[in-house]
Amino acid sequence: MWDDGRINGPGGAGGAGGVRGRSGQRERLPGRYGVRGAGRRNRLAALALVGCGALLAAGCSSSGGARAGTGGSPPGSPPAGSASPGSSASARTPAAPAKGAVTVSGEIAKGLESPWGVAALPGGDLLVASRDKGTISRVRTDTGAVTPIGEVPGVAPGGEGGLLGLAVSPTFATDRLVYAYFTTESDNRIARMRYEEQRAPGQQLGAPDTVFRGIPKGVIHNGGRIAFGPDKMLYAGTGETGETGLAQDKKSLGGKILRMTPDGEPVHGNPEADSVVYSYGHRNVQGLAWDKDKRLWAAEFGQNTWDELNLIEPGVNYGWPEAEGKASKPGFRDPVAVWRTDEASPSGIAWAQGSIWMAGLKGQRLWRIPLDGAVPVAEPEAFLEGKYGRLRTVVPLGGDGLLLVTSETDGRGSPETGDDRILTLKVR
Repeated sequence: MWDDGRINGPGGAGGAGGVRGRSGQRERLPGRYGVRGAGRRNRLAALALVGCGALLAAGCSSSGGARAGTGGSPPGSPPAGSASPGSSASARTPAAPAKGAVTVSGEIAKGLESPWGVAALPGGDLLVASRDKGTISRVRTDTGAVTPIGEVPGVAPGGEGGLLGLAVSPTFATDRLVYAYFTTESDNRIARMRYEEQRAPGQQLGAPDTVFRGIPKGVIHNGGRIAFGPDKMLYAGTGETGETGLAQDKKSLGGKILRMTPDGEPVHGNPEADSVVYSYGHRNVQGLAWDKDKRLWAAEFGQNTWDELNLIEPGVNYGWPEAEGKASKPGFRDPVAVWRTDEASPSGIAWAQGSIWMAGLKGQRLWRIPLDGAVPVAEPEAFLEGKYGRLRTVVPLGGDGLLLVTSETDGRGSPETGDDRILTLKVR
């Protein structure tokens, strides 16, 4: 059975080694949590298709306003510690205002099937992964056209596994490399493929080069988010596959945040010189983002009580399964913010306008966490609650722009005509 967020489901392989070479979230059974806000179809019909230039535009027509709410986490300061690689104390970012706002300014694309990972290409177009089909498509942001570029060989969809996170190389302009995190019959792994645009649509991905393998897989809790950090190293969030002991086992790759070179090797400066493990004690990490000061943030799923937003520092133990939420237990780092499990089920996150923005699956809302440095300045605010269903991925556009990807066609939503979608937001 897939994980319902209250009881752990069956785990997969719990292998310890990482040999170079459906989302792991607390989602619900199909149809069980598909309640929507009234009038959703009318609101969606009012959205205008926007072009690439509109992605960063500040003055777009409003569609479906924002409803503010509060989360379950009082403001609090995380303990002091070493900062994420590349962080800087200079040019301090001003504190975000306590109250924010969200305007849905357009719709980039619709009719997507089980979208999960999204990566922006130079020029503004997007690559989007289909978890269940195992394919990557290019979405043109000027026309909304969706064109398959290829299938990732070896993807074995099932439960919360499949083709998950995407990232483009920091040197994409010269190497044309696309990275993908995906589930196979034996493990979760990361491979890179050359994107060859001169070839025919559907055949534009070169043969995969596996850079990292051996991440435990399961029916649930496969993690899956990958991103290149400010240090140009590759980070990956993993899950413990329902086998909770993996999160505290430093020899296992499950329940961790990993940091590696683009070739899949441990990075100088990691907590252990021969290991890619960067932090541990995580249940299921699906959100990774850096703020303006290059601090790393991660969202993860709790079990019975609290979902979490964590400030990630190297070598720190974030507590699972011994601690959930703000447990204040010695030896474990408490999260910066927490939510009741029915309000969040967090997946992708992004930083914009001084706040972390977090997509909620079961919660069917977008959360804003306003920050002063690493400290929340007010309670989290909820926007778009129930208007677009389950929300999977948030992508920063720079300035006050975000992309928001829905997740209604993954077997656990209640899809309507046009789902799934990529929406453009103006935020503050």
